[in-house]
Amino acid sequence: MKKIFNFQWLSVLMLAFLLVGCGTAEENANEDTSKQGAQSEESGYKVKDDRGVEVAFDAVPETVVSLQPSNTEILFALGVGDKIVGATEYDTYPPEALEIERVSDSMVFNSERILALNPDVVIAYTIGEKDALKVLEDAGVKVFVIQSATSFEDVYGDIEQLATVMGVKDKGEQLNKEIKAKIADVQAKLADVTTQKNAYYEVSPLPSIYTTAGGTFQQEILDAAKVNNIFGDQQGWIQVSEEDIIAKNPEVILTTNNYIEDAVGEILGRNGWNTIPAVQNKEVFLLDADTLSRPGPRIGEAVELVAKAVYPELF
Repeated sequence: MKKIFNFQWLSVLMLAFLLVGCGTAEENANEDTSKQGAQSEESGYKVKDDRGVEVAFDAVPETVVSLQPSNTEILFALGVGDKIVGATEYDTYPPEALEIERVSDSMVFNSERILALNPDVVIAYTIGEKDALKVLEDAGVKVFVIQSATSFEDVYGDIEQLATVMGVKDKGEQLNKEIKAKIADVQAKLADVTTQKNAYYEVSPLPSIYTTAGGTFQQEILDAAKVNNIFGDQQGWIQVSEEDIIAKNPEVILTTNNYIEDAVGEILGRNGWNTIPAVQNKEVFLLDADTLSRPGPRIGEAVELVAKAVYPELF
């Protein structure tokens, strides 16, 4: 089961989606299979969300509120980002997302403002509060829950679900193909890597150092980039000590700490870290936090960012 992390990284279980088309036998007989996700307003359709709830739609949504940055990125990648009328403070990609009204800080949303926008659907996520979305549903707003992915397969499933909700299932399938092709292209460049470099991935810096371990979305990125996570034998998001890191002697250090002025310089200057090969050789790299933390359509780019940092000679 996916786990929820109380910082900005939320990880939970993605359930399989189900599309149920309603309509007459005559309509079904005449429907071209190439239309796939494009549902007629007369027939309506249902899609099962990650709570297991079948959400019914009379027509393809024209206005959407997105309460998670990764879902916003997916909607834009599907070509329906112009339908988003409400988003979170952290919805920064693509640039067009910056123009959308803010209705949430990703943890708490403004239910009054969402109700005033009167969206056709709210694309939400589970944050541990069972009744967090009840206010919206009690007011008659359709809520479709996509739980944050912890694997690439989860991301592909999220894309399929949202593409089905938005009536663009064919675009969802094409997007998944493009993402898989991107990852395959990166891995082709890594074909000659026989001995993976040992890397430490820092999520949160001193004084409370956190890293990612097995069973996380970031672990799959590292695996795809042929990088050996020195803490990959553990599970989830873990707090580690400086002594733990120094003892494991990483060859490369990756950090996504973009909220301090000089993350690379801060790591290179830490007391006692000068014995680590990554520090001695200045193999310390700051990578884009959004790209590596959001389980959305940029996972191919995330794999490439890591691979280029660790094996630059291959690119």
